Amino acid sequence: MPLDIVYEDRYLLVINKRPGLLVVPTHKNERHTLTNLLREELQKRDPPCMAYPCHRLDRDTSGLIIYAKTKPIRDNIMKQFKEGKIKKTYIAFVQGRISKKEGTIGYAIEGKNAVTQYKVIYNDARGFSVVEIRPITGRTNQIRIHFRMIGHPLLGERKFAFGKDYPLKFRRTALHATEIKFSHPVTREPLVFKTRLYKDMQDFLDKKL
Repeated sequence: MPLDIVYEDRYLLVINKRPGLLVVPTHKNERHTLTNLLREELQKRDPPCMAYPCHRLDRDTSGLIIYAKTKPIRDNIMKQFKEGKIKKTYIAFVQGRISKKEGTIGYAIEGKNAVTQYKVIYNDARGFSVVEIRPITGRTNQIRIHFRMIGHPLLGERKFAFGKDYPLKFRRTALHATEIKFSHPVTREPLVFKTRLYKDMQDFLDKKL
């Protein structure tokens, strides 16, 4: 499948990652990754260039991810992440109906401060909620862990909850990185990118509504 390049200039790219694809190789040396596919594509150009991931998404998670074309640009983007200047918004489908329409989850993860803000977009009578999520901190698996901790694990969750314990099924973790805001590392221009739900999540929603 072709790569979905949302934005590109001399310094960076923003990719809409499809689900089921790792961002970087694991210790098992899986080579079919988004980073390898993107680098292969960029090496065919004249002149060729590189691609360095500035952050990661889980294998199952779809949506927006930033790549830098040089290491200094990567370092700038990562510094923005560290300083909390990059704002990300996700859409998730979670088990059960969340009664509180919006809120903040603040449970520590592995002893470290972790904060997730959310707003319920839709509650379905058949037992799931569509939630807009803004992670304030960036702990590994933060969204998945936090929603499991409040009793509403993501649809398709198999690592932090037992899928068999819940009536609704989904073939992957139902999480999509739908929006990202940051400052261009060179021009300082504010950039905002948005993408629609990935097809499998939209199809699920269309069938349930």
